Amino acid sequence: MKYLDEYRAKEAAEGLSREIRRIITRPWTIMEICGGQTHAIVKFGIDELLPEDITLVHGPGCPVCVTSLELIDKAIEIASRSEAIFCSFGDMLRVPGSKKDLLSVKASGGDVRIVYSPLDALKIAKDNPAKQVVFFAVGFETTAPANAMAVYQAHKEGVKNFSILVSHVLVPPAMEAILSSPNNRVQGFLAAGHVCTVMGTTEYYPIAQKYRVPVVVTGFEPLDILQGILMCIKQLEEGRWVVENQYTRSVKEEGNSQAQKLIKEIFEIVPRKWRGIGEIVKSGLGLREPYRLFDAERRFALGDIKTQESPECISGLILQGVKKPYECAAFGKKCTPEHPLGATMVSSEGACAAYYRYRGLKVNKTKSRKNSTKR
Repeated sequence: MKYLDEYRAKEAAEGLSREIRRIITRPWTIMEICGGQTHAIVKFGIDELLPEDITLVHGPGCPVCVTSLELIDKAIEIASRSEAIFCSFGDMLRVPGSKKDLLSVKASGGDVRIVYSPLDALKIAKDNPAKQVVFFAVGFETTAPANAMAVYQAHKEGVKNFSILVSHVLVPPAMEAILSSPNNRVQGFLAAGHVCTVMGTTEYYPIAQKYRVPVVVTGFEPLDILQGILMCIKQLEEGRWVVENQYTRSVKEEGNSQAQKLIKEIFEIVPRKWRGIGEIVKSGLGLREPYRLFDAERRFALGDIKTQESPECISGLILQGVKKPYECAAFGKKCTPEHPLGATMVSSEGACAAYYRYRGLKVNKTKSRKNSTKR
């Protein structure tokens, strides 16, 4: 298949659904890691094509959603300073901090700019030598190469007024944190295809064996996801736990070696706080010593910032697959895209945003009752 419509073909989707129904013999719970997969599942009703014995839970694969509240507040602090031009992807601007968001800073006169690449921010720095230009480097392994390249170029060209606020997180440690939790429900994973395009599949092998869970690297279209679910269910039914690659048109076992080399040159593995989850050891990327001149936290001498999360927001439980968005008392009431309590309602990959956009306040009561009995 080479056209988008082919990956959304109704007949093929129904065929995969029938095959899943044919082979399943008991209940299973599968987590899709990526928020892009979550949106496809909810938008196209993929979960409603599945038998009742399959429960899909949504993982922490939304980089906007898991960026810690401390870093959001630090971004707001930097953006509020007169000497700074703060650059970010657009979906970060409405993520709530403790008291306000970046969009509020912009509305109050702060120089906050939406860019489409960290290299755009580097160009702004070259064009504005009297200003300190900061790029909000958010993302999983997928965006790390581009952010690494911006730092590499700034270092090579001697651009002194450019820095990045680093909020990179890594997928495998988050999977291990979920699997080792006493609240874990996950029996199999659909891994994020775009992350594996960069990093390959080998880093999932130890996880599959240690925790005895199938890991299927999966794409983002309806047929990708249904095929990934089918592959995962086959393993579960057969008592196997290996890493399989559904997304072969993009992912190779070894990944992108040049991108990995650049990441290792610029970044090192560090502990990282995840919003709503807490700190996970060895789950983030930070700048290596030769490049720490470009660390915005150091440049602006940002110390610890006291934060306060909304007590009504359960996004942490949603990101760990323990709760669904509609199980939150604030969903669609006190928490909406216009007035979000947490990042999962704002981000284009957030689970709460997906349910609100595509299903509003409608709840599948049958599945809701079923999910409640499984916890």
